[in-house]
Amino acid sequence: MKITVKSPLIHRARQKLLEFGTAHLSDTELLTLLIGSGSDPDQTARQLLRRVDYDLKQLARLSVGDLRKLEGIGETRAINLVSAIELGRRRDVCTSADRPGIQSSGDAYALIRRDLQDLSHEEFWILLLNRNHRLILKQQISKGGISGTVVDPRIIFKTAVDHLASAVIVAHNHPSEHLKPSQSDLQLTQKLVKAGRLLEIPLLDHLILNSERYLSFADEQML
Repeated sequence: MKITVKSPLIHRARQKLLEFGTAHLSDTELLTLLIGSGSDPDQTARQLLRRVDYDLKQLARLSVGDLRKLEGIGETRAINLVSAIELGRRRDVCTSADRPGIQSSGDAYALIRRDLQDLSHEEFWILLLNRNHRLILKQQISKGGISGTVVDPRIIFKTAVDHLASAVIVAHNHPSEHLKPSQSDLQLTQKLVKAGRLLEIPLLDHLILNSERYLSFADEQML
């Protein structure tokens, strides 16, 4: 019969959280609370941090399948962890629910970075804006593999027309961390520019993101 041992670290972490708040907890203590009761949660938390070289950005990239490969992390614990990370990503969206304005590439980057910065595959997203360049919709258009994703300009502009958008910004990530646009990135951008002119829904910018920085086609005068 398997005996579950209560973790002293969990008890101390809970007490510290209740008394001082979450900001006073270490990464190990926070992970231990997320992992919860069971077999050696504090040891599992330390193992997990070692696995990602104590880099929380690497931790955010791990999928449920990746986490389950670690000893002590089953499906439930893995789901708890990725759910907590996703809640953190969505925090910016919640605080921007009053239709934030986008006046620069930096504004667009701030709005989209949490959706794209920690992915190990490529995704393509759009930001639809009204006449005052305030956000109408942020939506994923396609999801691909490590080296690319297929994007259909017709889907982008159908979505823009359906939502009565006045302008579009598009963004995708490069898991390779390189920000230089590929030839397909350049060709797609030109297609979107031409379609936007025809429909009078201009493409204002195309952002390429890695885990820490971004490239703006508009800032680089590539539109």
